[in-house]
Parts: sequence; C-alpha cells; structure tokens
Amino acid sequence: MHRSSRTPSSKKHISQADRADRYDLYQKSVQDVVWEMEFLERVFQERRRRAPLTLREDFCGTALAACEWVRRDHRHHAIGVDLDEAVLDWARTHNLTKLGPSAAARLSLIQADVLTADTTSVDLLLAFNFSYWIFKERTSLRSYFQQARCRLASDGLFILDAYGGYDAFREMRERQDFGRFTYIWEQADYEPLSGHTLCHIHFAFPDGSRLKRAFSYHWRLWTLPELRELLLEAGFTTATVYLEGVDEKTGEGDGKFVPAERGDADAAWIAYIVAEP
Repeated sequence: MHRSSRTPSSKKHISQADRADRYDLYQKSVQDVVWEMEFLERVFQERRRRAPLTLREDFCGTALAACEWVRRDHRHHAIGVDLDEAVLDWARTHNLTKLGPSAAARLSLIQADVLTADTTSVDLLLAFNFSYWIFKERTSLRSYFQQARCRLASDGLFILDAYGGYDAFREMRERQDFGRFTYIWEQADYEPLSGHTLCHIHFAFPDGSRLKRAFSYHWRLWTLPELRELLLEAGFTTATVYLEGVDEKTGEGDGKFVPAERGDADAAWIAYIVAEP
C-alpha cells in the first residue's frame, strides 16, 4: 500500500495573514458606524427638527453604515453606491445576511459611479472615510458635490468627513493594536505642488505575518477651506465644520463634535462638514 512521505509537520503553514479577510479587518479597525449613525441623527434633528428616514451612502464599500441605518429603525431606508462589484458582493454575503428580512429589504446596493448614480432623493447623503478625495481636480470634485446636492431632499443634508493637521503632510506610519491584529496606517508619499498623496493600510498579526497594502489610496489631500468653497460653488447654501471638543482634564478629544468657527493648529484632527442645499 502506497503511503505518502508527507508528515503533519511538513504541511505548508498557513499564516494568519493568509487566512485574514481584509474587509472584515477594515470594518473592525476603521469604522464605528453606531457612533456615526447617532451623530447623523442628532445633527439632522438639531437642524431640521424632524427625524431623518432615508440615507444614501456613497463609496459604500461593505455598506456597513447603510446596514446599521436600516437596522436602527423599521422606518429607515438606505441606498449604498459603489463602483466595485467585488466589495458589494462581499457586503451582500457578510453584512446583509446579518440583517433581518425586513431590514434587508429596505436596503438597496447599486454598482454605479457616484457621479451618475440616479437614485431617489434622500434626507442624508454621506461621503465618509475620505473616499471622495479620489477626485483630485477642483472641477471633478465640484461636479460630485453638484450631483450630491441633486440627490438630496429639499431639506436634506450632505455630510462629509475630512482629516488634516500638520502630520497629514508627513510621510509616516501609525500603528494601533487591536489584540488579534495591528492596524498600520502609512502615508507613503505626499507631493506638495499637486497635493496628491498615496496612503496604504497594512495589517500585522501575532504570528509575525503581515497583510501588506490591504488597501491603497491615491488621493488629493484637500483642506477645509477648499472643501467649503467648492461646496458653496456647487450650490450649497452653508458648509458647517464640526470639530471634536477637548476634555479639560486630559487635554484629549472628548468624542463630541460640535459646530466650530475656528480650530487649533493640531498635529492631527478629523472633522465633519455638514452642507445644506
């Protein structure tokens, strides 16, 4: 009888990086959709004195935010728009299946360009995780903002996030330990004449393996004045910046984002921009 010469010890080792799911890691390390949806509802209620019911998530990726939106309230409906068919398929398999049938039926995922996606008007339109920075020229970004405005209800809100601070212009790496893996944000290149930047997300694991360049981003590093000016040029009447407050005892961020008239020259900050048609 023939016996294989292979032994258990000779079998190829499968590393943690080989087994890793990059989309799952992204959701665990980058996104906090529960907090984000609470923030959106609060801002809309403060500005419109009613509850928002419909949401469109542009550059939705795994549609985690859209899923959280429909999960929160049986009256909520959501649309997710992304150009990448593979990530939308992942969303359907891994995120939509965790929703109940009723919630899943209130969420539509559309593979389309955000510049041309023709959807019903919504109360909230989101462009989070800085994905809209893929538009590197003023004309293309202004066109996107104009399209976003056209997809809003008459009293809807367009909400973006942005990051900055003097560290944003540095070529650097930043690590964050999540126990079962380490998230690594790399600012690999910044070109000051164009404002173009190249960033990567890597993941490292306790067994020493790495998932290198799990995600790469070719962006323009837009500043808040530029973004506000372009929103107004696109026809929005206001573009209010929300900055994080500071805990007086620790000097660190307190997790509460409020409208700001001016900010401090911090090394790093994240902001939200709320644009009204």
